[in-house]
Amino acid sequence: MDNVDTAHSPQGVQAPSEFFSESLPGRTHASDVEVDGRKVAYWTYEPVTRTPMTRTILVIHGFRGDHHGLLRVADQLPEMRIIMPDLPAFGSSEPFVQDEHTVERYGKFISGFMAALDLNDETVLLGHSFGSIVASHFAATNPGAIYPLILINPIAAPALEGPKGIMTKLAVLYYQASAKLPRKFGLAVLRNRVIVRIMSITMAKTKDKALRRFIHGQHDAYFSAFADRKSLLESFRASVSGNVAEVAGQLTLPVLLIAGEKDEIATLPNQHKLMKRLPDAQLEVIPDVGHLIHYETPVPAAEAIRTFLKEHPA
Repeated sequence: MDNVDTAHSPQGVQAPSEFFSESLPGRTHASDVEVDGRKVAYWTYEPVTRTPMTRTILVIHGFRGDHHGLLRVADQLPEMRIIMPDLPAFGSSEPFVQDEHTVERYGKFISGFMAALDLNDETVLLGHSFGSIVASHFAATNPGAIYPLILINPIAAPALEGPKGIMTKLAVLYYQASAKLPRKFGLAVLRNRVIVRIMSITMAKTKDKALRRFIHGQHDAYFSAFADRKSLLESFRASVSGNVAEVAGQLTLPVLLIAGEKDEIATLPNQHKLMKRLPDAQLEVIPDVGHLIHYETPVPAAEAIRTFLKEHPA
């Protein structure tokens, strides 16, 4: 197994700053739990004050991310109890032993994780990017297991089709080649800071220099915290072979889509198409942001979540 990047912080506690509130450290509790014989690291952010609107929100992060990615959104929901695991093979969680890291397998992980933490059917499920694929497929396969469903920057259409298809195919070759190289060189390619920075610059839409530095720092610190090249390649294949639209007709529960106006990965036209295919959905479009809603615009994202949960109580 390739070593997990030691830059990952096992505590997951962010000091108060212009990007995190003073109350966040006191809400933060780091834990481990065994699911299917493997260690899963997760973080619970307890509500500052419990109210009749307090809900438990289970958050599923995106590809190559970990729980840090959605932290700014969690910080803006101080009345909620938020649970954020590192998905198996990412962050501080161990990969699956023999199973391939597929959308279906990650869905089974959600079932096991919820059972281990005794999370009931009033749990809100939230997925970002790749996490939107995992969360939506889980909800479709397990009707009644969660309520409702929230998808941020949802992957609404096949990644290998359309104008961005060629870039996705090149990315597939990149991950395949990295997996076949000798371990040292393969890891060097995958964790190359120049490549990570190019990705970060491309996705960030904000003109705020301090916020851009923060985003790049987050990607530098956590984007390479994966367990090994095999599980990373499997997860990448899962991320580009599935989408939310595949199961749209099976999602009969209320669904909130939070989309970025300038998202080049999960484009706005595809979000509108997805919404029309969902039986009970609403779309919240945040202007002047792309695929990094969770970093750039956590306040409007949190407000959309808060309003949606008021309209759909447990």
